[in-house]
Amino acid sequence: MADQATFEADAMEFMGPLYSAAYRLTGNQADAEDLVQETYLRAFKGYGGFQEGTNLRAWLYKILNNTFINRYRAAQRRPQVADVEDVEDLYLYRRLHDPLAGADESAEDAAIAQITDDVVKEAIDALPEAFKVAVLLADVEGFSYAEIAEITEVPIGTVMSRIHRGRKALQKALYEYATAQGILRTATVTGGGTR
Repeated sequence: MADQATFEADAMEFMGPLYSAAYRLTGNQADAEDLVQETYLRAFKGYGGFQEGTNLRAWLYKILNNTFINRYRAAQRRPQVADVEDVEDLYLYRRLHDPLAGADESAEDAAIAQITDDVVKEAIDALPEAFKVAVLLADVEGFSYAEIAEITEVPIGTVMSRIHRGRKALQKALYEYATAQGILRTATVTGGGTR
C-alpha cells in the first residue's frame, strides 16, 4: 500500500504528460486543466490503496481516462458549446511528417506535409470516443496494448481492434481530405487497369 505522504514525489512527474493527454482529449486548455486537477484529486484520495511496485503512470492515465469518460457522458446530455481557442500542434502529426526531410521526400510525405494540424485534429476528434482514446494512448502516449487494456478496463483484443479500426478511420478521413483538396489524385479504372 502506498503512503499518501509520498504522493507528490511519486505522481507529480507525470503532470506534463497527463496534461498533454487531457488537452488532446478535451481540445482546450481550461477543460484539460480541470481534467488534470480532478485526476490528481482522485488519485490523491485513492493513493492509500495504490499497490507500490505497479505501474503508477498507467494508474494515473486510467483515472484520467475514467474521469474524461464520465465528463464526456455528462457533456453529451448538455447542449454543445463551441470553443474557438487555437489548437496546439499535435504530436501525432509531427510523427507523420518530418520537417527536415529533404528533396528525397516521397510523394506520400509531400502529401502529408500539406495536411494541417487542424485537419488531423478534426479527424481524430471525429473518431468514436473508444477509438479516439485507444489511438491516442497507443500512438501519442506510447502505451502498450496491455497497459491500454488496464487503463480502459477492456480486454486486450478489444484494445487491438479499437486501435486498428481507429487508425483505419483516420487513414480514410485523411485520404478523403487529401483527395478532395487535390493533394492526391484518385486513380481511374478503365478496362482492367489503372491510369
